[in-house]
Amino acid sequence: MMEKLILPSSSVPVLADVDICVAGGSCTGVFAAVTAARRGARVAIVEPQNRFGGTAVASLVCYWHSLFTLDGSRQIIAGLTQEVIDRLARREAVELATDNNPSWYARLNTEELAIDLDELVKETGVLPFLHTRAVDVLRDGDGRLNGVVTAGKGGLGAIRAKFLVDATGDGDLCAAAGVRMWHNAELQPPTACARLSSWPQFKRPLGELVHEAAEKFHLPEGHIWGTFLPHSSSFLLAGTKIPGLDLSKPAALTGAEIEGRRQLRAIQDLIAEAGYTRPVLEALPSLIGIRETRHIHSHYRLKTDDLLSGRRFPDTAARGTYRVDIHSQERAGTRFLYLDGREEFHSPDRPPETGYWRDPALPAPEYYEIPLRSLIPAGFDNLIAAGRMIDAEAGAFGAARVMVNLNQTGEAAGAAAFRALDENGPIGSWREEGERGETTK
Repeated sequence: MMEKLILPSSSVPVLADVDICVAGGSCTGVFAAVTAARRGARVAIVEPQNRFGGTAVASLVCYWHSLFTLDGSRQIIAGLTQEVIDRLARREAVELATDNNPSWYARLNTEELAIDLDELVKETGVLPFLHTRAVDVLRDGDGRLNGVVTAGKGGLGAIRAKFLVDATGDGDLCAAAGVRMWHNAELQPPTACARLSSWPQFKRPLGELVHEAAEKFHLPEGHIWGTFLPHSSSFLLAGTKIPGLDLSKPAALTGAEIEGRRQLRAIQDLIAEAGYTRPVLEALPSLIGIRETRHIHSHYRLKTDDLLSGRRFPDTAARGTYRVDIHSQERAGTRFLYLDGREEFHSPDRPPETGYWRDPALPAPEYYEIPLRSLIPAGFDNLIAAGRMIDAEAGAFGAARVMVNLNQTGEAAGAAAFRALDENGPIGSWREEGERGETTK
């Protein structure tokens, strides 16, 4: 048991009094705040980093996946995701795939993305708090949530709010509120990305070099990918893997950040040892790329079969076609399940293993849906989650977790919070009866 101290109680300043407070300033959180503000709500957003953008900006992950149906014939994702792509295009800060690529659709300049998110927040009148973390919830005399406690440069503060959106990724606000949390049996491991220049032209795949040197350089093998940034000679490398840790825990997060940077240097060193020019490190992430930590108990746990069968929901919050993508803790590589029945296993040191998880002659769904109920914590009527703490079993989460899907959960959460505010009722009260589903114990 961790030793605990009782701190003397003290008064804290009220930093803002708003309708909706969003904790977490990833694209998901910004999209939640902007959606609610555009409808007329007074909104504050709290972000621990020095800028908005989350995994895309702080973790340097520059890919957004397909916005189209499985066959690429019809766009199913638009909203703020499309608006941001259009904004970036005006500055030649995005490149789009010219084919129906399952691995990526938009390659982003994430530094430009950070500025576009600043502009979205300012244009809509959202009250921003950077370098500020939501550390607890406020309650009124009846025990109802009515704001958040923050920690920032000026110390502790408070933001009063009628509705709360948790976009922290790890469900920090939900946990502080007393929402029941759970973990999948095997968490998908995190990856530290980096931007490098002087990237070599390899005579054989980098994965083979890493595989051969893995023991010497103490490198757990995962899925290696990378790309040059739009109109740039900078190369984005995602080739590290830190298994066995739950990064919602402070000590594990600290250890993973340091280990991720060690592995990045090891990859540079092994490239040089293999006879290539050593790549020049240009930028490290300010936050490791976290795929999964804890999940909320909601009104419905999203199932793998829901996605792979294309189940339709009356309270759809998001649509997608991104494949089930499960990064293994132990085995080197990644398993992919596609809506059309294909199955692949990509390893760093050999060609992909291919097959079918379902008869390919059967009709495939055009896309899948994510229900709003999977974002609403059971037992709470003015709190909603948006992002990777979604209530989803392992396979479903493997598809739902990517940014184009989670961007939509942010918009849905912002719209749901505003509707509840406007109707002076609970979040999600309009959802169709008989579709509640079960909450897994």
